[in-house]
Amino acid sequence: MTTKEGTAPTSYQRVMLKISGEALMGDQGYGLHPPTVARIADEVESVHKLGVEVCMVIGGGNIFRGLQGSAQGMERTTADYMGMLATVMNALAMQSALEAKGIHTRVISAIRMDEVAEPYIRRRAVRHLEKKRVIIFAAGTGNPYFTTDTAATLRANEMNCEAIFKGTKVDGVYDKDPKKFPDAKRYENVTYDEVLQKHLGVMDASAIALARDNGLPIIVFSLDEPGGFRGILEGRGTSTQVHG
Repeated sequence: MTTKEGTAPTSYQRVMLKISGEALMGDQGYGLHPPTVARIADEVESVHKLGVEVCMVIGGGNIFRGLQGSAQGMERTTADYMGMLATVMNALAMQSALEAKGIHTRVISAIRMDEVAEPYIRRRAVRHLEKKRVIIFAAGTGNPYFTTDTAATLRANEMNCEAIFKGTKVDGVYDKDPKKFPDAKRYENVTYDEVLQKHLGVMDASAIALARDNGLPIIVFSLDEPGGFRGILEGRGTSTQVHG
């Protein structure tokens, strides 16, 4: 596709950006760090200016993580619903940051809360994308026992996204933790089955299986690298592609 500002073209027209809630913490140990939220909004803005249609799913681990609550004795279903509400808070923060840049944004929640977000209606969501609005899907799938990784993969398939871009702290998928092991090897390409067999930790198993069954590639890159999201879209930078 051609771009609006005469920059390098990208072959992607519609993508899903998946980031963790922890990505919004900055150097804090908890909660939201507004300058970090604004920096990630800058990344989304740079891609939006290319004419690429962007959907997002943001985790809630910076506020509450259902599995941790369950591990501490809380009933799992209740803990997971609390985690879903945390993702709504993060989505609203990102919406505010994007709209401060003049980008029309819609938060769409899998749990109805009409005063702050739209309910999920697939055709309406697709129409928002066609109108070049950024969509942030919140509250996961609306069901306990499913992670936001699975929600991102589900919504990416429903929206006919061409790829999921997983923004992380490292520039791809490694055979072991590169922060602990200097000899860790980064994969340029890896298959869905290898991710599952080697427990590479790209996404949870149900998300990987759903992506595999629908032929949806997952591109893992560093969100800490300024301009990284746009660079990967334009074929620059370092990343790992997970595919069949």
